[in-house]
Amino acid sequence: MEPIRTLFESKTVGASPVLTPELHYLYDGDLHFPEAFENRPYVIGNFVATLDGVVSYQIPGKSGGGEISGHDEGDRFVMGLLRASADAVMIASGTLHATAPEHVWIPGSVFPIGTESYASYRRRDLSKFELPLTVIVTSSGALDLDRAVFRTPGVRALIITTERGKERLERSGVDRLDTTEVDAMSAPSGRIEPLSILKSLRAKYGVHLLLHEGGPTLFGQFVAHGLVDEFFLTVAPQIGGRAAERPRPGLIQGIAFLPETAPWLGIVSVKQRGDHLYLRYRSATAQ
Repeated sequence: MEPIRTLFESKTVGASPVLTPELHYLYDGDLHFPEAFENRPYVIGNFVATLDGVVSYQIPGKSGGGEISGHDEGDRFVMGLLRASADAVMIASGTLHATAPEHVWIPGSVFPIGTESYASYRRRDLSKFELPLTVIVTSSGALDLDRAVFRTPGVRALIITTERGKERLERSGVDRLDTTEVDAMSAPSGRIEPLSILKSLRAKYGVHLLLHEGGPTLFGQFVAHGLVDEFFLTVAPQIGGRAAERPRPGLIQGIAFLPETAPWLGIVSVKQRGDHLYLRYRSATAQ
């Protein structure tokens, strides 16, 4: 892969893991994250969007980020690098079912040639000897348990759901899956509160750095509660468009901020490879 080029980078503070020489070369720099909060993980989000803000074409079989990025190697490299940095990767059930059944949310699955470099980085620089925990959030418990994420040796999955969702999963045979755990949480409003999820991940599972990969509805809930500390966004050089009869999601769905309440972000870095841009922003509350 042709290396990514750094156009701008601000000074960062906090923990400073040093990438392996190969990863440093491809990323054109190091990757630094602040320490986790006392009661919750530090949360980073990662998306790819068109110039007009579309993150999914919402077409069966073509709803993933690959169609948005054009299967850009740089985007896949950054995604793998962020997964390699994280203790856990979070997705919603909709994202799970919109992705190929064989996909697993580990670093090498999106950028296979970087598998060994990612593993070395986790072991040598981060002292993380297991793959990141995959966290799936579903209130209903309606999951396809035949997917690879629940059945691949070495890949640990945690399903966060409600008591009703847990009962459904148990009827579907979740107890027979050796690498899958279920954590039932209260949901008085019908949805599990984002802060409750983060507190549980920190206290029960030792998650210090959480990578949130959506979808836009779940991600929007976390942003609305001020619980996303950094945003990594690949901007793909295409225009997706929208039509009233076929809505297409943006970065956030289900939340509409007012000018007085809209979150503001500070830019951390701008990187480029070919016609793609790789942007990194930090929440003003996490500065």
